[in-house]
Amino acid sequence: MGVELSGGPTQDEILAISLAKMDLREGDVVADIGCGTGKVAIAAARRAARVIAVDRRPEAIAHAREAIMKAGCGNIDLIGGEAAEMLEGVDYLDCAFVGGSRDIERVLDLLSSRVRRCVVVNAVLLETLHRAADTLSALGFFVEVVHVQVSRSRPLAGGLMLEPINPIFIITGRRT
Repeated sequence: MGVELSGGPTQDEILAISLAKMDLREGDVVADIGCGTGKVAIAAARRAARVIAVDRRPEAIAHAREAIMKAGCGNIDLIGGEAAEMLEGVDYLDCAFVGGSRDIERVLDLLSSRVRRCVVVNAVLLETLHRAADTLSALGFFVEVVHVQVSRSRPLAGGLMLEPINPIFIITGRRT
């Protein structure tokens, strides 16, 4: 689409781990909070019955809309606006992915009363890691933090080197 979005798209390796942590099942209703490019929503839609994708940035919604149309996913509801406002109108979710949120404590609080199975948060900032882990712990929903560092090969001086990609923290909350 030509528009560079801050914070995205989710790298393939991080997406694979995050989806595995969510343990999506046929028939699930899933939220993608801070959907950005739509990559996570599209991947989740391949298994889930319904995905609700929300982002507050108009440029992200435009990008995600185009990607969703190209992927032919008719089971994604794309919403422009604040995640907390959208979540107030949702009765239940099976799982949720949080790739970005300004008000993560409020979003996680709302998710904890609506999510039946699990929440996965991806964070690049240490502050987000701490806020998400502390909030999920206080809600009795915290399971673990996984730190993931991925490197990709690139040519250098007739050989290959590994170039690191920014590390990601994957924070998981789950109903027990």
